[in-house]
Amino acid sequence: MRKTCLLHVVPVVAGVAFSFAAWAAPPADLDARVNDVIRAQGVPGMAVTIVEDGKVVHAKGYGVRRLGSNEPVDADTIFPTGSTGKAITTAALAVLVDEGKIGWDDKVIDHLPGFQMYDAWVTREMTIRDLLVHRSGLGLGAGDLMFVPRSSLSRAETVRRLRYIKPATSFRSGYAYDNLLYAVAGQLIEEVSGQDWETFVRERVLKPAGMRTSTTRDADRFATANRVQPHARMDGGFRGVGTQEVLDERQSLGANAAPAGGVSSSANDFGRWLRIQLAHGALPDGATAGGKPARLFSEDASRQMWTPQVLMPITPYPAPVAEVTPQFSAYALGWDVRDYRGAKLIEHGGAVFGVQTMVVLIPDRNIGFSLQINSEDGVVLRGLTYELLDHYLGAPKRDWVGDFAAYKKARVDGALKLLATGKAEKKPSRPSLPLKGYAGDFADPWYGPIEIREEKGRLRLNFKQTPNMLGTLEHWQYDTFQVRWDDRTAEPAYVSFALDADGKVDRITMKAVSPLADFSWDYHDLLFTPQASQ
Repeated sequence: MRKTCLLHVVPVVAGVAFSFAAWAAPPADLDARVNDVIRAQGVPGMAVTIVEDGKVVHAKGYGVRRLGSNEPVDADTIFPTGSTGKAITTAALAVLVDEGKIGWDDKVIDHLPGFQMYDAWVTREMTIRDLLVHRSGLGLGAGDLMFVPRSSLSRAETVRRLRYIKPATSFRSGYAYDNLLYAVAGQLIEEVSGQDWETFVRERVLKPAGMRTSTTRDADRFATANRVQPHARMDGGFRGVGTQEVLDERQSLGANAAPAGGVSSSANDFGRWLRIQLAHGALPDGATAGGKPARLFSEDASRQMWTPQVLMPITPYPAPVAEVTPQFSAYALGWDVRDYRGAKLIEHGGAVFGVQTMVVLIPDRNIGFSLQINSEDGVVLRGLTYELLDHYLGAPKRDWVGDFAAYKKARVDGALKLLATGKAEKKPSRPSLPLKGYAGDFADPWYGPIEIREEKGRLRLNFKQTPNMLGTLEHWQYDTFQVRWDDRTAEPAYVSFALDADGKVDRITMKAVSPLADFSWDYHDLLFTPQASQ
């Protein structure tokens, strides 16, 4: 039975009585609401975890692991959790901080001597804290194509190539989300501990936390029978629109960037994680060590994790979701910190191809929850997040899923119109060169080599360090082509050739075709130049 509101009153201080309200149970209709939403939105499966006052009050799966199957999602079904794992990497660093092996403000080069950014001064000044808070000067998602959609590069080689990525802004001048510096954090953990990130996180974070089903390696995830399959919509004009279909789970992100988002977890494991976070590092269930409460990390480390470090730009949302626009928004160590209806939230979203996750903490209410889906239908995650927030903050019920669906439809309609306009404005033209004139070996300083070959009257593009990323170049206009990848899940891109005075290819630039392409497809950061034939 659902209880209403419990009023907790603390003593009067300086003549003022302080109080707060907290719901004592999840929404009574939660199961019915989740089932209705995933059915209406076409989401195959979902998991929901809720923690209140140090106890898991809800950990449950809904729907199926794979479209067309009858294998149910349950509380132990694992989902890739994407960037919510940045907090896991931060916790791993906190373990080393608590042991006195590193400090948050230690210089990275003191522990990772080979580390180098594009600017020598930034290399010298970059701290471990800087690795975690997106203020390095790198552009949004810069270098992500070293692991998106997959990679043959090692983590050490990925870290080495950072030196070739030009900054977009000056160091510590502002916020721009990146993944690669979390790869650096993972490499630093290996250098300091002697264990790779995957092993250290498993042995020093997940196992002590009691997160028994969680994995840090793709091989372990694939070996887990109770796991979801990824899904996406691919046939509606661009990714995210059209018919839901099953993706190949083995076409996953490169392991080189796993510290940025390589953990897979279940609803039950998230229950443990949420309890630890809300307990500021203390392990659940009264665990002790040496007669004292056992901890995963210290109270001070918890405070560091949640302390805002860099302001995040706020772009107002339009109707019908304008009310979710925060008054403040900042990034801490692996966590977003913002407000909603006067409450401070500690949260982070995560997405890998075909799967999405949301984790939210309301520290002042001692409440936390996680939502996981095995598709890319973010309106479900966002909508249910705000419906749960409204419930726990005492706001009236509202169909936030419907509101976010309307918001997405407006964006999709605008993007489809923009693509149609681009096609209509395409100029009738011919390439400057015969096809063989565009063929050759090219390289970008940070990505590495590509090759373009003429094969049977068509141009074929091979991103050589991204396994199976091959495609056909179709003429668009002038000396710009559009690459259609053999792997339909890869984001289509324009490929533009610039010629020198002798009519030979001097450089190649790229940009995503879709105006809503994920920022990790950072084609625009590439600059390929000719190389001597291999």
